[in-house]
Amino acid sequence: MSDGNNAATPAAPTATNPQAPTFQLQRVYLKDASLELPNAPQIFLDQEAPQVEVQLDVGHETVVDGIYEVAVRVTTTARVKGKTLFLVEAKQAGIFEIRQVPAEQLEPILGVVCPGIIYPYLRANVADLLNRTGLPPMHLAEINFEALYQQRSAQLKAAGGTPPTETRQ
Repeated sequence: MSDGNNAATPAAPTATNPQAPTFQLQRVYLKDASLELPNAPQIFLDQEAPQVEVQLDVGHETVVDGIYEVAVRVTTTARVKGKTLFLVEAKQAGIFEIRQVPAEQLEPILGVVCPGIIYPYLRANVADLLNRTGLPPMHLAEINFEALYQQRSAQLKAAGGTPPTETRQ
């Protein structure tokens, strides 16, 4: 049965076509997580809404030829009246096999596609960690990794550089 879509899809590497592009998720894992409630229990008595700050970092590195680790790290700090309610740091990573992909497509895959796959796991882990504190639930916002990548690329071009192949973004 045909769905009427005749678009060509990349062929998987086979003995007859070893040069076909490969993109495969090997593993997703929580690489690091930390939770601090430095002013508990007194801070729980304050009824004021916290001010929340979120910092996000995306990076990748080559593990071996054609195998990359991509990591998304988040640091979330909530403060009430200048005192820290909580500080959460978490790093979610994934191992990806990426072969026979044109060089100009590799950076966008590592900077947009891979983080987009990893980030939902990070969001769930951070939400679970905070849920265990007894605080009201907090969920990280969705991230447009393409816009983030484009912004980073524009900053590098403005600084006279070219997008790096193995640096943290």
